[in-house]
Amino acid sequence: MNLAGTRLLLRFGLRRDRVLVTAWVLVLVATVAVSAAATGPLYDTEADRVAAAEALNASPAIVALYGPILDTSSLGELSMTKMTVLYAVFVAFMSVVLVRRHTRVEEETGRAELVGATAVGAAAPTAAAVLEAVLASLVLGTLAAVADIACGLPVVGSILFGASWAGIGLVGAGIALLAAQLSSSARSVGFLASAAVGALYLLRVIGDVTSATWLSWLTPFGWGTQLSAWSEPRVWLLLGYPLLAGALTALALRLRRRRDLGAGVIPDRPGPAVGSPRLRDAAALVVRQQGPALVGWTVGIAVIGTLMGSIVPSIGDLLDTDRTRPVIEAMGGAGGLQDALVFAIASVVAVVITCFGIGTVTRAAGDEHDGRTETVLATATSRRLLLLAVGGAAVLGSTWLLLVAGVATAIGRGDGLAAVGASLVQAPAVWLVLALALLLLSVRSRWAVAGWAVLALFVTVGQVGPGLDLPDWVLGLSPFHHVPRYPSEAFAWRPEVLMTALTVLVLGVAWTRYRSRDIG
Repeated sequence: MNLAGTRLLLRFGLRRDRVLVTAWVLVLVATVAVSAAATGPLYDTEADRVAAAEALNASPAIVALYGPILDTSSLGELSMTKMTVLYAVFVAFMSVVLVRRHTRVEEETGRAELVGATAVGAAAPTAAAVLEAVLASLVLGTLAAVADIACGLPVVGSILFGASWAGIGLVGAGIALLAAQLSSSARSVGFLASAAVGALYLLRVIGDVTSATWLSWLTPFGWGTQLSAWSEPRVWLLLGYPLLAGALTALALRLRRRRDLGAGVIPDRPGPAVGSPRLRDAAALVVRQQGPALVGWTVGIAVIGTLMGSIVPSIGDLLDTDRTRPVIEAMGGAGGLQDALVFAIASVVAVVITCFGIGTVTRAAGDEHDGRTETVLATATSRRLLLLAVGGAAVLGSTWLLLVAGVATAIGRGDGLAAVGASLVQAPAVWLVLALALLLLSVRSRWAVAGWAVLALFVTVGQVGPGLDLPDWVLGLSPFHHVPRYPSEAFAWRPEVLMTALTVLVLGVAWTRYRSRDIG
């Protein structure tokens, strides 16, 4: 196996992904720190922790989403219950994004062929991509463990929890590398990897909520719980992560040697000889590109919203402690607490939905610097229509997903349509973030990727900032901080109107800039 040039490609990949990886790691580590710091004061006695854990285990929806709590008296397990399973999905997707970007995307754009024409070994690009994902996973796991320890959780449990996160990152890299060999399309690779992660997660859900508990042992998303890091740890279970990742990687490398560069093991399906007349304008083209993704997002958001909504009715039992009871009464009882949770769910889902819009903008940027936009503009399509199509797909698609999330949460809760309003009030904040991403695209196509950094900054400030006691002026930098806390508080028009007006202003600047700059 010729690995010449691996070190150089690894350094280049780390430089390209310095913003993406840093933002991803910091957001996840900050979430771990906030959860670890907040849970201890909330449940300061063993009786409170046991009651909260039993309330979590009594809800099938919560168990399906977060997994069960095996040791109900463990502060560490209660603090990290969301992190152990649900947030492990985000850890896996970090590796999926990195490996996909440096393998299949490079082949699809032709850059891998150019690199291969130099004094670089045939296996070096693949090795560099996997090594980068491994390094990112190890750093993330280490920092997560340090954050837990710094917030007062047991040292051994914190280290094992961090190791499980690092392990799930390795598995994500193996899944992505295998998917990159099966399909020749970067979008299909993303779909296959996402489907694999979803299937493994669903397998854990079935094992945790039914009597077939043995199914949880067949998926790495179940190992984090079965590891029992905070009480009687099964340290040997950590070996499963590198073994599974190694098996996936070995299979992927074997398939890599059997296919041509740029091709996939699964052959491409030839398209029609004549294009559909429905694709004559830019809007139809963008809809065709984003349609399958929007359908997938709609299904996923509907499932998440329904699960989240079904958790709301049990929140009163979960937080019923001597310390929190006066707070609950001050909020208007269990009903007020449920309304606050509905808003919290809507704010988190809104951030996730914003990723769809930014993905739409970054795809347009990729089309531009790969030369496809220039081909489109060589027809009767104007820049005005093209930018309008991209912006419309991002904004309208995100708004549709917010509506789906609200309806699904209302169905899961089974009590009124307040969840719909809680979701839709997030729209101006989402629009403003997408407008900033379009502004970056209008300045230069390669700047559009910085939209992810903008979102990460706003999430860190708006979602994590209050738990870190940041000053009000810092919190105010995030548009999500200004969203009315409906239905737990009265709806306020002023911030919604101001954010909408600011969105229009930013879009106007982007419109002006895009019409005058060079394409590509």
